[in-house]
Amino acid sequence: MNLLHEINFDPANDSLWFTGDLVNRGPQSLNCLRFVKDLGNQAITVLGNHELHLLAIGNGQSQYMHQGDTLDEILAAGDCAELLDWLRQLPLIYRDDQFGFTMLHAGLPPQWDIVEAQGYAGEVEEVLRSDDYKDYFAKMYGNEPDIWSDDLTGWDRLRFITNCFSRMRYCNEDGRLDMKEKGAPGTQPQPVLPWFEVKRKSRKEKIIFGHWAALRDYRQDYKKFNVYPLDMGCVWGGDLVALRLEDEKYFRVPSTGSK
Repeated sequence: MNLLHEINFDPANDSLWFTGDLVNRGPQSLNCLRFVKDLGNQAITVLGNHELHLLAIGNGQSQYMHQGDTLDEILAAGDCAELLDWLRQLPLIYRDDQFGFTMLHAGLPPQWDIVEAQGYAGEVEEVLRSDDYKDYFAKMYGNEPDIWSDDLTGWDRLRFITNCFSRMRYCNEDGRLDMKEKGAPGTQPQPVLPWFEVKRKSRKEKIIFGHWAALRDYRQDYKKFNVYPLDMGCVWGGDLVALRLEDEKYFRVPSTGSK
């Protein structure tokens, strides 16, 4: 709310894009979900790994609950089912031709261009919105397969697509994912690179993403890679950041707490 005040957000005229991870780790996930949902068409939100995790836990996969999760308030809320149903309708990727920006939560492998990425995202979105969504959450977790092939099928294919959009940070030049490395670039083993530094088919597209809070410790000109990372680790005491699309100006407010 401090950041919305800083940018003079007017819900009658402005729209907000959210890169995902509206929930978990922070202290008011339920309020955050309700606020964004109530914005209606003024908000465009892509699913992050924490929304998918919430959906899985809320749909029978409680064995994957983590000690640090802060999801209990949502799961106990009277409108929990309504909120989860709303989340299942959200996309994994959003493209705006007017502004020339694409938004997703985590990253893209080098083999995909934006049109292909939209198609692959659509495969997961279709299952999330179908009657088979509970089966998806039972198969969602895992780091394999770690490289894309057009021949991937079934849950392996959907899991790889999900991991790219919601979890990836690093990969090698061939697009093999490294799901274990989470630190800032420069801490990873060779030949692994940040996904956006790899020679990729989406290189000419402007991509907004979140997920990778450790990038706040990486001093780099991201624009040369045509990417705009927005997660600066607010939940860990860093800033909360917004990007104005019209002029690519950044706005930020400090966290009101730290961990």
